[in-house]
Amino acid sequence: MSIAKQIMVVEDDESLGFLIKDSLSAHGWAVQLYTTGEKGLTAFHNHTFDLCILDVMLPEKDGFALAREIRKYNQGIPIVFLSAKNQTEDRIKGFQIGADDYVSKPFSLEEFKYRIEAVLKRTGGNQTTSTDRASVLQIADSILDIHNLLLTAGGVSTRLTYKECGMLQLFFRHPDKVIERDVFLKTIWEDDGFFVARSMDVFVSRLRKYLSHDSALRIENIRAVGYILKRVAVA
Repeated sequence: MSIAKQIMVVEDDESLGFLIKDSLSAHGWAVQLYTTGEKGLTAFHNHTFDLCILDVMLPEKDGFALAREIRKYNQGIPIVFLSAKNQTEDRIKGFQIGADDYVSKPFSLEEFKYRIEAVLKRTGGNQTTSTDRASVLQIADSILDIHNLLLTAGGVSTRLTYKECGMLQLFFRHPDKVIERDVFLKTIWEDDGFFVARSMDVFVSRLRKYLSHDSALRIENIRAVGYILKRVAVA
């Protein structure tokens, strides 16, 4: 049994967003709808998608800015822009960021469905496995069971708190990628206060201890930027 392609739609026009969601869902795809750029970014960090459909004119963070953030962590995921702006310079900007298609409003939902299908066939989606979409993630000799809040590293199991599990989920979904502190603060704590930031440092220290049983993984601090979960070659 094949797994439905996971599609993220970020569209602030709720009526259009629901029409797009209903149309694509009827085709058999699993569609999640978000109404702001920040909500879309949070969803991207917490879930695995095969394709992102982004309106250009979004509140909080516009579609171009959101796409740049997504590209920091995933160069391969296909992105389709929606926009009422049809100027050549806007389309060029979208493709320069890495768009796989740029659809001008208004558009036919039937045609749009076939364009999305063509993008998925051409790109293969995000090339994720069923394990990626499930609640169990694995890197090296470490397994993160999200639903059961359990990390098993090098055969040693540790029960996690919700925040510890949330941080590890970000690390496991984006190995060898620098994750900015703001990403953790906005997706796990939803706050960027000083004391919360200091609390995050304590959590990272705990995660290092939990992962110390797996010699192939290491969390490094990128000064004034964030953290990275590095896969290390073991002799």
